[in-house]
Amino acid sequence: MNRIALSVSGGIARVTGSALGPYQSAVIRIGFSATWLLFLLREFPHRHEMYGPDAPWDFGLAQQLIGQNGAFTALMWTDSRVWFEIVYALAVLAAALLLLGWRTRAMSVVFMVGVLSLQNRSVFMGDGGDNVLHLMSIYLVFTRCGRVWSLDARRARLDREARARGERVVDRTGPLLWVALGAVLVGVTAAGRLGGDPTVPVLLWTVWTASALWWAVTRRAKSSEPRILLDVIANIVHNGALLVIMAEACLIYATAGWYKIQGSRWQDGTAVYYPLHLDYFSPWPALADLMSVSGTIVMLVTYGTVIVQVAFPFTLFNRRVKNVLLVVMMTEHAVIATVLGLPFFSLAMIAADAVFLPTSFLRRLGDWVARAWGRRLPRGGPVLPAQRDRHSVDADGRSGDGGAGKEPKDGRDGRDGRDGRDGGDAGQAEGAEAAGAPA
Repeated sequence: MNRIALSVSGGIARVTGSALGPYQSAVIRIGFSATWLLFLLREFPHRHEMYGPDAPWDFGLAQQLIGQNGAFTALMWTDSRVWFEIVYALAVLAAALLLLGWRTRAMSVVFMVGVLSLQNRSVFMGDGGDNVLHLMSIYLVFTRCGRVWSLDARRARLDREARARGERVVDRTGPLLWVALGAVLVGVTAAGRLGGDPTVPVLLWTVWTASALWWAVTRRAKSSEPRILLDVIANIVHNGALLVIMAEACLIYATAGWYKIQGSRWQDGTAVYYPLHLDYFSPWPALADLMSVSGTIVMLVTYGTVIVQVAFPFTLFNRRVKNVLLVVMMTEHAVIATVLGLPFFSLAMIAADAVFLPTSFLRRLGDWVARAWGRRLPRGGPVLPAQRDRHSVDADGRSGDGGAGKEPKDGRDGRDGRDGRDGGDAGQAEGAEAAGAPA
């Protein structure tokens, strides 16, 4: 019983004491924001026909559908062409800033609003990758995804260095940003624009209220206990959201695999042949013909796809097998992007898969990118964020001493890697002036 009690208490301490998977959460932040940004930029010349005033699914049809399902979209507030351009530009800007990790808590909210506004405006645009991006944009709001590989991490490190030199660091950008977002939220709520399903409006108000509370506690609390309590809550929310993201990825593969098993073409091993010969999915006909010239190859790819998708959720209990299947699935999505012409679907799925990558691999990858980028910068150029920062960082620059909690061992509970150096207690941050909830 003592051993069980110690294991339970250790697990609780790990979940509440640190935000697990800082590198994994950073990867999904970068992956999904990059996917959405590239999509918006590629479709920029066609934006009016896809989501704007010239869309076949016109404003009236969209109003009827949204009146029935209550979906959130800022594009239904008015049919003005100018308003559409503003929303589209904000969606591009939020994706770019979230990719860079600038004020990640605030930008994750604006990113979600941009994704939901455009996708819910024209629900028949896009493919399966849009559905994944739709869900992940909501989950990202709950994560502390700016702790590494972000401008927030770099700013927090510079702030620590300035405080160590005895300088006073005051952040005015964070509070002003959240005040501006709060003013917009109050305005659209007062105007009755947040009708329909209450999920998104409640989420927006909850995040803004939590951010205001965090700022008030950070600035006004006379003791550290309220700040530590808020940080524990933020860690629990982050870890729960990360678990949901992992479960969502497993559910996608499991359902896709089991549905394929029921199809006759998947059963006889010929399913992969047919999309390779559809004009819509053949940007490179010669390459598609090369892949389908052998019946044996088609059969192996067909059966292999089903086996990998059905088996993947069960491989989380074995680190090595899981890593092998991750490589196989990411390679498969890269092939789909090239051969079938579905780059954004593939990018979205690769980003979802990345949440299972080992922390050791991600750290090495980050170090390699930092060294490669550093060689391109002139002497005295901008300082890159440390890849092995021992301090935790929130969305708006607060930092805390590392070591409050360690990452679980790679593959033991679905999260990869032991990384105690990135699980610091942000509630112990000293001299935090930034506003907003912890990221």
